[in-house]
Amino acid sequence: MSESLTNGASLKIVADENIPALEQYFGDLGTLVRYPGRTLTREQLADADILLVRSVTRVNQSLLEGTPVRFVGSCTIGTDHLDTDWLERNGIYWSAAPGCNANSVVEYVFCVLAALGADWRGRSFGIVGCGNVGGLLQKRLHNLGATCAIYDPWLPENPDYAPLEQVLSQDIVCLHAPLVKSGLYPSLHMIGAEQLVHIRDGAVLISAGRGAVVDNRALLQLLQKERRFSTVLDVWENEPGIDTELLKLVDLGTPHIAGYSLDGKLAGTHMIREALSNALDLALPAVDKSTGCEAAQNRIVSGGIQAELLLQMYDPRNDDCRLREAAEGPEPMSKAFDRLRREYPERLEFSHYSTSAQNLSESDKERLAVLGLKCN
Repeated sequence: MSESLTNGASLKIVADENIPALEQYFGDLGTLVRYPGRTLTREQLADADILLVRSVTRVNQSLLEGTPVRFVGSCTIGTDHLDTDWLERNGIYWSAAPGCNANSVVEYVFCVLAALGADWRGRSFGIVGCGNVGGLLQKRLHNLGATCAIYDPWLPENPDYAPLEQVLSQDIVCLHAPLVKSGLYPSLHMIGAEQLVHIRDGAVLISAGRGAVVDNRALLQLLQKERRFSTVLDVWENEPGIDTELLKLVDLGTPHIAGYSLDGKLAGTHMIREALSNALDLALPAVDKSTGCEAAQNRIVSGGIQAELLLQMYDPRNDDCRLREAAEGPEPMSKAFDRLRREYPERLEFSHYSTSAQNLSESDKERLAVLGLKCN
């Protein structure tokens, strides 16, 4: 650890401009400088002590060698953008924020189904990847009385464990696996042409983990030939320069924002400040985890059916429209994709809402309460 990180001196913190609440969580430590995360350079880190990123920044030897950076925090759940081996070999502390936006992604899944008009009640779910996101989805589905089949080679003891082909043959298939390119269980193109044939007619495929888990070229070729099932892609290969031909054929396409609730983003910032404080033996600032959401408590939604209520809280069709409009516009897709993420409108999780709809059945109220909506 560098001397500047141990003697109480003011620190220089370089951060992705899209990380919220930076001043509240890190302003007590020194100087904050913000840059676009995807174009961050070594020169911009020439005098930085701490680097805070999101998933769009590749943090490796090329970026950090020769810089004074001694702590890297990623305010996101994944680590495939971090060369953790190199960081550890060079004595650089690092942390991600596993699970910070898991609830946001689970809510995305249910709102997507509502937007498609797909009634999930009585239908079976297949979940590929049962970490923080997939595990929370599994738990929520169990609480709702839904059946699940799980594929995660790291969790063979999971009571819902099943072979991948069986998981892909369920009514609703949700992909939440991390991107792993080597080792015992690589996930790169884990869902290719041979696997896609197992998805049944009339099913729903939702990919909200990492884009390259699905072979996008194989999916495009299948959808060009036949559209047997509904397809929802939040994550894509080659982000931000996504395949616009594939976008035209999916039922819903969004710009990697399933976990983009304000709650999830703030949780990620909080978790990285905790990790930094632990690594450097610093005091935590007096900031509540809900900072930034206080004025949004107890918004009211009304309606007579579950789907209507869910879509009032979050309607993914709006994100789909914005992405398609961007694909048709003059701006290069790669720039438009990042702009949509940078300018993403405020989205709050279900816990900020309540309803007093009188015509909901008791079972509907119970299901909505499991999802987080307060039913008065």
